Amino acid sequence: MATTDIQTLFEAGAHFGFVRARRHPTAAPYLFGTKDRTDIFDLEETTKRLEAARHFVTSMAASGRQVLFVSGKHEALSTVKEVAERIGAPYVAGRWIGGTLTNFKNIRKRIDRLEKLMSERESGALEKYTKRERLMIDREIIELLGRFGGLVKMTDLPVALFIVDSRHENTAVQEANQLKIPVIGLSSSDCDFSLVQYPIPANDTSIRSVTLVTNTIGDAYLEGKSQASSAKPQADSKPQV
Repeated sequence: MATTDIQTLFEAGAHFGFVRARRHPTAAPYLFGTKDRTDIFDLEETTKRLEAARHFVTSMAASGRQVLFVSGKHEALSTVKEVAERIGAPYVAGRWIGGTLTNFKNIRKRIDRLEKLMSERESGALEKYTKRERLMIDREIIELLGRFGGLVKMTDLPVALFIVDSRHENTAVQEANQLKIPVIGLSSSDCDFSLVQYPIPANDTSIRSVTLVTNTIGDAYLEGKSQASSAKPQADSKPQV
C-alpha cells in the first residue's frame, strides 16, 4: 500500500486550515501554528492520521464490508462520486437525506422501488402503460436517482463513513455516532474532531486536497476488496474433510 507523504500533501495545499477565529478547540492538537491569522496543520500528524484511516479502510474492505463515501459540498461532489464509482463503493454526493442510516429500512424500500422501475423500463415492461403514465414513471426514476442513485449497492448499513468536511455533514456524523458507525473525516480546523473516530486533519475546501485524500482512501478500499477477492478462491479450494 503506497503512502501519501508530507511533500505531496503540502503541494496539494492540505496544510491550510481556516482563519484562527473559526478554529474549533478540538483541532488544536493537529495544528503546527498560525500564519497570517490562518491555522496551519501539522502535516506529520496529518500523515499519521491518514495512514491510520487507510489501514482501517483496507481491513474493512478486505472483510467484505462497505464504506459509505459522503459529501454535499460543491468542492467535493464530483470527486466523491467519481472515486466511489471507480472503486464500487456506495456514496452520497449531494444533500444528505435525514434517516439514511437511522431509518435505513425505509430508505432501502425507496432504493428497491428505484431498482424495480429501472428494471421494468429496461425490459420493456412499462410499454403497457400510457404515454402519460410512462412520463410520470420516468420523472419518478429521475427523482429517485437524484436522491438514492449512489446507494443502490448498499444493501445493509455500512461499516464506516468517509466524509469530506465533518462540520458540513453534521447530520450524517450524528446518525453514524448514534449507531456507533465509525466516521473517517477529512476535517479542517473548524470541525469538531471529537465526533470523528478516524480524523484526517487537512484542508477540506481545496479541490486538490480533497481529491488527494479521497483518492487515497478510495485506493485503500480498492486494495481491501482485492485482498478479499484473492482470499475467496483460496478458501474455496480447501480440500473437503
